[in-house]
Amino acid sequence: MIVFTSQSVKQTEYLGEKIASVLKGCEVIAMFGDLGAGKTAFTRGLAKGLGFSDGVSSPTFAIVNEYVGKFNIYHFDMYRIKSEDDLYSTGFYDYLDNGVLIIEWSENIEYALDSNTIRIKINKTDDENTRVFTIEGLDEYEDIIT
Repeated sequence: MIVFTSQSVKQTEYLGEKIASVLKGCEVIAMFGDLGAGKTAFTRGLAKGLGFSDGVSSPTFAIVNEYVGKFNIYHFDMYRIKSEDDLYSTGFYDYLDNGVLIIEWSENIEYALDSNTIRIKINKTDDENTRVFTIEGLDEYEDIIT
């Protein structure tokens, strides 16, 4: 498990870039965290690290945004997903193994995540700018990421 403390949006984006540097192209990254935790900022950095910098936004209403960089990037928002039928209707399973999937609100689809999923928990602190990231599934890259 890797623990990273970010004290700004810029550091959160930088963490995303660092993680992007170790990806091979078919990973599933599940993010867990409250509203305003920094999930989209992290995704912005990850997309930039994979060569996409045209603008990343939360796919709240679209459910999934697609970006093309070094790999295809599929940015999901699972906030409104409440059942297996809901998840299936998003096309989620069709995207697996076709690029990097980065998922906001993974709490809602934990049942669909396999053991190879990279899990990132983001916790707010008393300081409004500081976030603590707990990363599981990338331990072998700790020296690169931190």
